[in-house]
Amino acid sequence: MQLLLTESRLLPGTRLEGNVLVLPRIGGGILLPEVKGTGRRWLNLHMTVLSDHAQAFELRAYGGEETPRVTVRFGLMPNFRAAVALDLNWLDGHILFPGHRVGTQKVVCHGSRIAREEIRQAELVSMPGAAPVSVRVEDVELADAPCMAELPCREMLIDEFGQYIPKEWPGKVRREEELVNELKREAALPDQYPGADYTVWGGCAGRKLQEGTGYFGKAKRNGRWYLTDPSGCAFFSMGPDCVVARCDARIDGLETLLSPLPPRDGDTAALYEPLRRQFGETPRDGGTLFSYERRNLMRAFGADWDGAWQRMIIGQLKRMGMNTLGNWSDERLFGKMPYVTCLPVFPRTEQMIFRDFPDVLSEEYEKDAVRCARALTARRDDPWMIGYFLRNEPSWAFVDDLIIADEVLRNPAPTACREGLIAFLREKYGTAEALSAAWKHEFASFDALRTPVEKASLFSDRARLDLRAFSARLTEKYMRIPAAACRAADPHHMILGMRWAWISDPLLVSGWDCFDVFSINCYAVDPTPALENVRTLGVDLPVMIGEFHFGALDAGLPATGLEAVRDQGERARAYRYYCERAAAHPNGVGCHWFQCYDQFALGRFDGENYNIGLFDITLRPYPLMREAVRRTAENVYAVMAGETPPFGEKPASLPMIAY
Repeated sequence: MQLLLTESRLLPGTRLEGNVLVLPRIGGGILLPEVKGTGRRWLNLHMTVLSDHAQAFELRAYGGEETPRVTVRFGLMPNFRAAVALDLNWLDGHILFPGHRVGTQKVVCHGSRIAREEIRQAELVSMPGAAPVSVRVEDVELADAPCMAELPCREMLIDEFGQYIPKEWPGKVRREEELVNELKREAALPDQYPGADYTVWGGCAGRKLQEGTGYFGKAKRNGRWYLTDPSGCAFFSMGPDCVVARCDARIDGLETLLSPLPPRDGDTAALYEPLRRQFGETPRDGGTLFSYERRNLMRAFGADWDGAWQRMIIGQLKRMGMNTLGNWSDERLFGKMPYVTCLPVFPRTEQMIFRDFPDVLSEEYEKDAVRCARALTARRDDPWMIGYFLRNEPSWAFVDDLIIADEVLRNPAPTACREGLIAFLREKYGTAEALSAAWKHEFASFDALRTPVEKASLFSDRARLDLRAFSARLTEKYMRIPAAACRAADPHHMILGMRWAWISDPLLVSGWDCFDVFSINCYAVDPTPALENVRTLGVDLPVMIGEFHFGALDAGLPATGLEAVRDQGERARAYRYYCERAAAHPNGVGCHWFQCYDQFALGRFDGENYNIGLFDITLRPYPLMREAVRRTAENVYAVMAGETPPFGEKPASLPMIAY
């Protein structure tokens, strides 16, 4: 079913010039009234972003509210003619990351869920940008099958070093000799912290807070939290995530856009790996990842590239004053400096409640928690481990104000959570008549709750309060059961929490006292409001920020990342402002930059392609970032102690280009 683009379909501020949409800086797009109630599964179209940078778009579905109930965000490279296929089944909320196709970038589904018949308005809009953008839109249709993915362009886009050919920037590598000499110089520098004030662990030798225990710990002094290193000295955890020279450039289907790659066997076989399912689904069969980082290391160090890289990166981080290997770092580096890690697998049940939320009241969940915790025993005596996260960014918690007990009743499966909820309501109300009166919904018996019930929290105020109260129990079980199993398997190391993407509901702090450190990921210019929110919700723990970053468009990447600034100088300023504000907060004890190296310009395994590295794809540090990190490390303990104010030059934020 073809959809016609006409002037009447345009959102305010949008112009149609032939088949080119000229979109304003904020809010441009088109209305799609046919999506309401359609029986067709796919929204297909071809889109070409006519600019020199990538652009993010959203399919938004409204159910009568002022804000969309569900959004499907996706990214497009500049000057690609991309075949976009959006699965309308994603609107039911079952998946967060559905995967991407050749020619498009990362896809993310935000919001709760909406049925086709509930849709009051559907629109395709561009995300806010620094300037207006033009987009050619063709072949818009609703269909029963996705449109065929196509190679989006025919020109070569990536050079032999992994750099993006269409852009120019200061420091772009031109010759192999230039890169080799620079990497060898970096590798020859000493492996040491930049002064005598550091303990062997990277803590502050002049600020001993307690007797050492031989392991990392925590201490509270004068109302402010600290981490302590194994010698008992103050320790503010700073370092990048993903300190690993890995295969992460997704190349399948894009090979003709790349400068010729080396053979897939022999000495260069280590440059290739098959795509392993990371999360969600992938609509592309198979998948191949390539490592430009390893390729560039081979250029400089030959067969000893791996050992040379390990020596080089540890020295680079220490000389900046960084003291932590963040999450997802190469385990072979553990012990060469302190590190955090993550429980390899979080406990699951065969029947999940919603997305990745397990049947937490089941015996199966408790048994799987014990099984998963056994992975910690291999490192239980390692003094270099700061602690471990139980998991990263549960996808169920991406839905703001989610009432998980609502999902228990909606899910048709017979679960222990459902039986627990029925018992909870039976104990409270005694009879089905009393429950019906309180909830303003007729239940013939409590057995009626064993069949699916849709949106029960909307029945009445009492129903909502009851379901939130039971959700608090479930959320607490979700955290306490694996925490107890992990504590039994490893009594020495700190449990660092869940790395919530954000606190989407106050219930997420339920059971906070089973952790040693509370963790969030916080993409913002200033982390203070997020840290203060955790404190206001009653959490009395050190708080570690597991992810933050800033990106710009002046260093060879087509997208910025989740926080955008003008250039590399502003990235450096933003780093200092963020970290020192975190250190100034009485609960702030560390923040980890995401990530060590820039992403691949055409997209990593899931399509992200951001300028978010401390180092570029040729493994060279960004000089201004390196200096900012070092200056922060020099200042951070005085800031924590209130002896000096945090860095006060707030960076100018720009609209992000991210998906």
